[in-house]
Amino acid sequence: MASTASIEILDLRHFAAPVLRPVLDAEDELWKQRLHWDYRTSSKLLMQYLDSHMLPGYVALEAGQVTGYVFCVYEETKAVIGDVFALPSAPAGSLDPSRSAPASARQTPVPAHEIEETLLKHLFETLLNSPQLDRIESQLLLHPSGAHAEIFRQAGFQIFRRLFMVQPLQGLWNPPRVDLPGGLELRPWRDEDLSPAGRLISEAYRDHPDSVINDQYRSVHGSQRFLHNIVRYAGCGVFSAQVSHVVVERRSRELVALILGSRVSPVSGHITQVCVHPQYRRRGLARMLLSVVAFHFMRLGATEISLTVTESNSHAIELYLAEGYTRAHSFDAAVWQRESIA
Repeated sequence: MASTASIEILDLRHFAAPVLRPVLDAEDELWKQRLHWDYRTSSKLLMQYLDSHMLPGYVALEAGQVTGYVFCVYEETKAVIGDVFALPSAPAGSLDPSRSAPASARQTPVPAHEIEETLLKHLFETLLNSPQLDRIESQLLLHPSGAHAEIFRQAGFQIFRRLFMVQPLQGLWNPPRVDLPGGLELRPWRDEDLSPAGRLISEAYRDHPDSVINDQYRSVHGSQRFLHNIVRYAGCGVFSAQVSHVVVERRSRELVALILGSRVSPVSGHITQVCVHPQYRRRGLARMLLSVVAFHFMRLGATEISLTVTESNSHAIELYLAEGYTRAHSFDAAVWQRESIA
């Protein structure tokens, strides 16, 4: 087994974006292969943060080369682990010439999994010993479920399995039938929908399993931050207003349901959010919105759409399967919460 003794772990803030470019390029390729996702937009945004030298995290160095990285972002008293990735095959070697490791050891590749877990351990040590932090969240979409589950559990995290589901698009040349209950209307997304959408999401996710995974769903303010990340900052692909729609109650003008989509590659769309107010469920609104977004994605040239769902959300999964989605990939969400002292 290769040893990680030859890996040097250093502060990410000491490195500019060009030094990490080979690692990011390799990660971009894996996103494309595994999820049909063009990750270059996210990589570009990440490189801007790297050049500011303010992004918390670590890099792994071998023989003077960056072979992996991990980073997080802080949100008040919460940290979100954004990503961890290491080159699939990196030559093991020491940065310190005084180390007299045998040549065979220096040439033995260090598995990417070991590098990633070493990086995660360093980040955990920093975060778990930060007294200002009460909560840590992570959703490593690229990594298959179970890949790093044990090291998260050992650090005190709770693990939630999530599914990445995909629907192929074909033959949707006619607009779907929109048969809404009386008093409701369907219309495209508008910029001014951000605030009311935040209210809707916080109501829709009240006591929902996903609010355990992402605490932004628990408040209007948090839900609006989540929406800003999707709509304004390409937090999950490039937001597509053309496919995104809302259902409005005519009399009050309040949003009662919505679906938001982003382009994650020229031929792939991703549903970033679909929700229905509790008072308007079991009326076919979610099924109708899924049909609407599929039609509009196909008109834009997409050949498939995807979404993510927590495995315990069985009712949603049943709907997605009925609509033609299949389970293409699974990954883990992890949550650590500091125990309150009574």
